Amino acid sequence: MVYLNGEWLPPGEARISVMDRGFLFGDGVYEVIPVYSRRPFRLAEHLRRLDRSLAAVRIANPHGPEVWETLVREVVESAEWDDQSVYLQVTRGAAPVRNHAFPKAATPTVFLMTEPLPVPPAELRQTGVTAVSAADNRWHRCDIKAISLLANCLLRQEAVEAGCAETVLFRDGILTEGAAANIFAVKDGVLLAPQKNHLMLPGITYDVVLELAAATGLPHEVRDILETEVRGADELWLSSSTKEILPIVRLDDRPIGAGSPGPVYAAMYRSYQEFKQKVMRNGG
Repeated sequence: MVYLNGEWLPPGEARISVMDRGFLFGDGVYEVIPVYSRRPFRLAEHLRRLDRSLAAVRIANPHGPEVWETLVREVVESAEWDDQSVYLQVTRGAAPVRNHAFPKAATPTVFLMTEPLPVPPAELRQTGVTAVSAADNRWHRCDIKAISLLANCLLRQEAVEAGCAETVLFRDGILTEGAAANIFAVKDGVLLAPQKNHLMLPGITYDVVLELAAATGLPHEVRDILETEVRGADELWLSSSTKEILPIVRLDDRPIGAGSPGPVYAAMYRSYQEFKQKVMRNGG
């Protein structure tokens, strides 16, 4: 079942107006929440990010956190899988005419669904994944988790067509992120993370990685990372809510470091799994 504007429906029966601004303009925002053993992971943090995205595009949040939590837990319980990926989306709603300007009165469209969580297989953590690079040609408000993702789709397709897992993006010689993930580098035992700004999405997993670095005493720096530093890194990782943390071992068909997952990644992955289990034992 999916949730659409107050109703629980089979996916094939859910309908929106062709005048919905999400359909016409990509005028809306979304969240993706991982669920382990039917417990949403870091739900409060995801809902705070949703609230920030809605505020940034000037859509009034249709629900408070308690209602959102109820809806997320209901969609989780409606599914047959224990580990899930919950997708929620809010658009500005339908308007009587197609006009770029915001309609004076529109009710936001609220949609939730869930799918099986595609946790990367163990072999990918052991062998690592490959990536290509591209110029970051997206808009300048990548900190908003907007549903208008055509640029990301085109960039991600470059990786698919090259047989790679991700596209690493650079803007004016500086690392921003991946087409659908945050990117970290490691050099001489120091974890390097791009600083949060309008050119990257503030990832929930990104935050966890930095929290764990601080908690475990891993030296780390949050700053602009040069493209040359990325290509010369000892280790390169990608992170996202559905992929957790994965090592990138080749970029543009050239090895990163030794061309295999490194020891800092192995330690961080263990810390992440321990943290995740602790969080889930405490209710998410």
